[in-house]
Amino acid sequence: MQCVRRQPARTKSQESLYRAQSKTIARDNMKLLGLEGDTDLQFLINGGDLLKVRSGSWKKTRYYKLQDDCKTMWHESKKTLKSKHTFSVEDIEAVRTGRQTEGLKKYTEETVEGRAFSILFKGRQKNLDLIASSDEEAKKWINGLEKVISNTNNLSPQKKMEHWIYSCMRKADINFDNKMSQKEVKSFLQDLNIEVDEDYAEMLFQKCDQSMGGFLEGKEIEHFYKILTQREEIDVIFGQYAKTDGLMSAADLLNFMMNEQKEDASQNDALQLIEKYELDENAKAKQLMTKDGFLMYLHQPEGLIFNPAHKSVYQDMNQPLNHYFISSSHNTYLLKDQLKGPSSTEAYIKALLKGCRCVELDCWDGSDGEPVIYHGYTLTSKILFKDVIEAIKEYSFKTSEYPVILSLENHCSVEQQKTMAQHLISILGSALVTKPLGDQMPTSFPSPEELKSRFIVKGKRPNKLEDTFSDESKTADEEIVTEEEDDEGDEEDHEKKSSESKSLKLAKELSDIVIYCKSVPFHGFEESREKQSFYEMASFKEGKAVKLAEESANDYIRHNTDKLSRVYPAGLRADSSNYNPMPLWNAGCQIVALNFQTPCLEMNLNQGLFLQNGQSGYILKPSYLRDRDTEFDPITLTKGPWLNKKTLHVMVISAQQLPKLSQRKSSIVDPVVQVQIHGVPADTTVVETQYIENNGFNPMWNENFQFDVCVPDLALVRFLIEDYDASSDNEFIGQYTLPFNSLKNGYHHVPLLTMNGDLLSSAGLFVHIMIVDAE
Repeated sequence: MQCVRRQPARTKSQESLYRAQSKTIARDNMKLLGLEGDTDLQFLINGGDLLKVRSGSWKKTRYYKLQDDCKTMWHESKKTLKSKHTFSVEDIEAVRTGRQTEGLKKYTEETVEGRAFSILFKGRQKNLDLIASSDEEAKKWINGLEKVISNTNNLSPQKKMEHWIYSCMRKADINFDNKMSQKEVKSFLQDLNIEVDEDYAEMLFQKCDQSMGGFLEGKEIEHFYKILTQREEIDVIFGQYAKTDGLMSAADLLNFMMNEQKEDASQNDALQLIEKYELDENAKAKQLMTKDGFLMYLHQPEGLIFNPAHKSVYQDMNQPLNHYFISSSHNTYLLKDQLKGPSSTEAYIKALLKGCRCVELDCWDGSDGEPVIYHGYTLTSKILFKDVIEAIKEYSFKTSEYPVILSLENHCSVEQQKTMAQHLISILGSALVTKPLGDQMPTSFPSPEELKSRFIVKGKRPNKLEDTFSDESKTADEEIVTEEEDDEGDEEDHEKKSSESKSLKLAKELSDIVIYCKSVPFHGFEESREKQSFYEMASFKEGKAVKLAEESANDYIRHNTDKLSRVYPAGLRADSSNYNPMPLWNAGCQIVALNFQTPCLEMNLNQGLFLQNGQSGYILKPSYLRDRDTEFDPITLTKGPWLNKKTLHVMVISAQQLPKLSQRKSSIVDPVVQVQIHGVPADTTVVETQYIENNGFNPMWNENFQFDVCVPDLALVRFLIEDYDASSDNEFIGQYTLPFNSLKNGYHHVPLLTMNGDLLSSAGLFVHIMIVDAE
């Protein structure tokens, strides 16, 4: 039986108008998405029953449907106090077919495989595990959702804005008459995140109410929309360069590209942009660009602040592995805190899809001879080692094709270590590195290019890799590694240590597949230089690593020119918080492991650094961090190739469509912008604009800032927008972080991301960038 959301009582005429309007809205939105007449989309709008699965005992039928806006899913809920019965399509990260999630595998039978699917959300929102009444219906749900997600993501910024504004207009049309009264206009503006005084609202209304009827309809609403979406700053820029009958010719556009954007472009490049982005067919036929086409171009990759040439792999990937910063995760299995939060294969999938190339596996003896992964001596839940390896195999190379390091923290008995080795070898197959790549004993790491689509195990082994090339070498089936020989650095400093054995028996089957990343303790830079082989690597707790980076920076950098270093958060970070990775990257540490599950500034920096080079998870370190004789010290800057002083001029111009932070209609944001530089200590700084009162829709600042950057290679630029509050901490609205060397000169839109790193649809910042060589 179909369930519908309870609506306020309407008259018969209102009900008739409402239904007609709903059909019109749905049809308009289907058309906007390019899915008019699509049977899968119509199926979603009609809705239907799905079995929601939460546990073995909680499986309940609920009604789901796509709302008329084609971007919001509504679902029935039996919770009377639950106010929100919807979720946005834009909050969906993926739709998985079949019994792929832990919940469906655990709580359902194989017989429902064809009817099962899961909706996975961005951030920490729980998966939605669902079962349709038939295989055919499941396909309709999956196909429909995937089409809506894909087509929504591919909408142009203008279309997204149009979609959003018209949705707000319809929401404000309380009596469903397709007209807007002055009261409804005020309500609509509040929905848009803008508060205007009564006089301005009345002036705006009177300007559009050309029929003097006391309400807006038809062309008057279109006029109102145009006034609302007018970008004065774009009008000014366009007016400066549109010298051909009020439009831009290819020569005019080229002039803009060379003068403002500082691009090395040709007239043919300008013609291609007109052909690609001009919306008016008449103008395009005359090879001219209108203001709308110009705005479209400024919203596309060519007009964004991030250099599009850095969106693909552009760095040399043939250098030894230790010459790269490697995107790395700590306690990858955790979804929340370190003490009682859930462990999940989903946490590995999320990290890998974000480009993470080094994941951690805390391995302990499990029941039935099957090793498990969890945070030992805590209440975190347990997951099977083999399930994790299967998930890693499936998702490791979807975002990046470069190698994945499996960092093992091994607490297992010899028998279960053998099981671990069997799972690694049988599941990963030929993708697992089980011996050096060449026939001879290697003297340095292979490159990411040579290791494409391969897995490397980091762990303990009792002997040297060189011994495997000796005819006389014989290794026992079991070897004991004492604490003196062991790398205790890669385990947290819990009190559990005092009760643990000082030695660990290793299974030969597992230690034999540790090739390029053998864990060893760190006993100082001198001993490392004299005794440590290139493939032997130490792990450093954050406190020790930061101290070395501050007090012995150059020694640490030289150590990292031919050895790998892994840094991990202190055990006291039970809340899964993170440390600042910048000092460790400045010291050349490659594997700076962070809690990927925690939205925070530190993860923003990690995402910003690894945004470049095709999000491959590997960033080539600057030459002075790869030179064994380097004199570079990030703390005390001296003359050298690292000093490449630049002056960065940033003009923060405007923002568009910032999200409301409160559901209260009257709650409007007061946006303030910070521009932050993160890099060597001499470059690290923050500046801030004034706040704009009661305008999150189209605030304008036009404020200029200047930064002197000494070591641009190691600098990240972060744009942060907050809601200003005089009496308490400002509230986060959106941010975007990118490498200094990926900045583009000129007028650019800055996309805004949530703290979790997901795109804020439609929202953006508009800036002007100028980078010049400092004297």
